[in-house]
Amino acid sequence: WFSEERSKRHHNRLSGCDLVHATIRHRKTKNRGQSSVSAINAALLFACDDFECHNGDTDSLSSSLTEPDPASLKTSSSNSSLHLGYTLSGSMMSLFSSGDFGVVEVRGRIQFSLVYDTQKEELQVKVYRCEDIASARKNRSDPYVKTYLLPDKSSHSKKKTSVKKKTLNPVYDQTLKYKVRIGELRSRTLNLSVWHAEPLGRNVFLGEVEVSLGLWDWTCTQPVWQDLQPRVHLSPNSISSRGTIMLSIKFIPDGFEGGGLPLTGELHIWLREAQSLLVNKGGAIDSFVRSYILPDASRQSGQKTRLVKRSISPTFNHTMVYDGFHTSDLREACAELTVCQRDGLKTHVLGGIRLSCGTGQSYGEAVKWMDSTEEEIAVWTSMIENPNHWIDTRLPIRTDLTPRSE
Repeated sequence: WFSEERSKRHHNRLSGCDLVHATIRHRKTKNRGQSSVSAINAALLFACDDFECHNGDTDSLSSSLTEPDPASLKTSSSNSSLHLGYTLSGSMMSLFSSGDFGVVEVRGRIQFSLVYDTQKEELQVKVYRCEDIASARKNRSDPYVKTYLLPDKSSHSKKKTSVKKKTLNPVYDQTLKYKVRIGELRSRTLNLSVWHAEPLGRNVFLGEVEVSLGLWDWTCTQPVWQDLQPRVHLSPNSISSRGTIMLSIKFIPDGFEGGGLPLTGELHIWLREAQSLLVNKGGAIDSFVRSYILPDASRQSGQKTRLVKRSISPTFNHTMVYDGFHTSDLREACAELTVCQRDGLKTHVLGGIRLSCGTGQSYGEAVKWMDSTEEEIAVWTSMIENPNHWIDTRLPIRTDLTPRSE
């Protein structure tokens, strides 16, 4: 059956179906008697988890998904915690930690430097010294520095310097190293916190600094000073983004490939990966992505990737293909992609994106889900204006998706 169907649909494309071996599902589209709506009731033709699916197909119009040079990233001298371009109103670390962080009044500063080794794919955090930090016990402290590469708060992410006894001006000169891809740097936040080591009780918090690596000046390798800050509680509800999602999208009009194929327009969504998924507990999670082409929110429209376990930056490499489209339908439709966390038997939606024209209307009716951001609208519009070309993008997984009315 598959060989016959492949020859009918893809006889002019050498690479189109040779690579569709990972997962294949075939469903019939129900005829609802409404031509405009049935065009959106897309049948799932196939899904592919193979990276080579798009090699040699058509050129991509965007190179935004290529690995960036650290030196090309922005410069920031701000001490505030930022994530994916969104300023947080508190410490990101406060999402993952509980306890009393106000035992002593925070003061002093810390000196450190950041270097990224492209050959080793390694972030090197050198902690030089602290100066004039708070005293935890009778005009003294036994300080050490602890770091996390957030949003990963697992034991794998935790690094510590040695403890310096009875000093408010400790000198460390120690380098803490993280294995991390250069493409993930822009979505990570480095937390450096100073603690007093208490042998017989709880360690005492002395201050912290959070550095958005996406805004760091990677041309600067010299040590810098930053003032230590108190840990300000951050409400989970104030977070506007839970990470980034990297994908490519294209539309193939009907008959575009010649010979009358494809019979109807096809929408291809290639979900590559998500980066730095931020959850309240911190650490690696089990996640997948679910897609719908609205206004059709039926099971036929719904597709999802495989479940990727224990990762904050999961690679999906999964293609969703929808057919039944005319070009005019694209201005009335919306591709909704949501990133979900699987926690035992429960599923939690972390956030998502909506690719559409953002008009607030679909087929003449006002709809709440046509609420795309400017970035999302630009991606969708570029796809419409450039048929049969992959449009690459990296978008924030936003938490403010307007609920769909049933």
